[in-house]
Amino acid sequence: MLSTPWSRSLGLRAPVVNAPMGGVAGGWLAAAVTEAGGLGMVGMGSDGTREALRSQLQYVRGKFGIGLVDWVMRSQPGLLEDALAAGPTLLSVSFGTDWSWVDQAHDAGIVAVTQVYDGMGARRAVDAGVDVVVARGSEGGGHGEVRLGTLPLLDAVLDAVSVPVLAGGGIASPRSLAAVLAAGASGAWVGTRLAACPEALTGEASRRALIDARATDTAVTRVFDVAKGLPWPARFPARVLANDFVARWAGHEDALGPAARDELAAAIAGDDRRVAPVDAGEGVGMIRDDASVADVIAEMCTGAEALLSGWGA
Repeated sequence: MLSTPWSRSLGLRAPVVNAPMGGVAGGWLAAAVTEAGGLGMVGMGSDGTREALRSQLQYVRGKFGIGLVDWVMRSQPGLLEDALAAGPTLLSVSFGTDWSWVDQAHDAGIVAVTQVYDGMGARRAVDAGVDVVVARGSEGGGHGEVRLGTLPLLDAVLDAVSVPVLAGGGIASPRSLAAVLAAGASGAWVGTRLAACPEALTGEASRRALIDARATDTAVTRVFDVAKGLPWPARFPARVLANDFVARWAGHEDALGPAARDELAAAIAGDDRRVAPVDAGEGVGMIRDDASVADVIAEMCTGAEALLSGWGA
């Protein structure tokens, strides 16, 4: 079975961790990823609350991780404490610069993880005590800095630090999984491909949009965050499926007002993906069906193992 020293150290059968995508990576997805041999993560995104975390944790089984957004965690008193008390294997906190949560994770015997976007950021995280870093390339879906593609970033981070490095961004196939493992990653941080699985919290219209999309159908934008009034730092835009709302408002974010906010809220409630956002990375073109988590991970790992074995021969 495909493995790395890091995945074996955690008792995983596959070096795959699902990205803790807010509104997508719930307890059912986490349980399915762990059952398939990887490590399932429950994600609390922009709308994360203590109640939402409790609701999703009831479905987890076996090993699991929790992913938090730094500024959300700090606006929701008790969210970090609840996450620690749940006893996850990993706690991922990203999009912030205050590292006080790292010692709290360690005190609870939990591995601390964060996303990074260059070698310097990786060194800062490790100096703060972070145990595992995620090199999240610009191809990735959802929020993140758009600085380096996954492979150049992985090179830079592996040169900069000696802790395990997970690669995220555009990993949606056996080839891309094999590529990052061959380059030295300890595992893959997989988001978009798993968002189309039936175990994800993804709505049916969003799932269909992911299946139908081409690799060139994504856009990097802040229009949805601005329209919703979410305090995402400007350096963390989101990669989403391009749609009518993005085309209309990109470059005109300062003009977004109550009418646009109401239109967006109605579209989200009505699952109208011409207006509502669907987070998606550039690996979206590899999604051709709504296969189960078990089938997706088995296909990726079996194919990657065959490729890596062939190169070795």
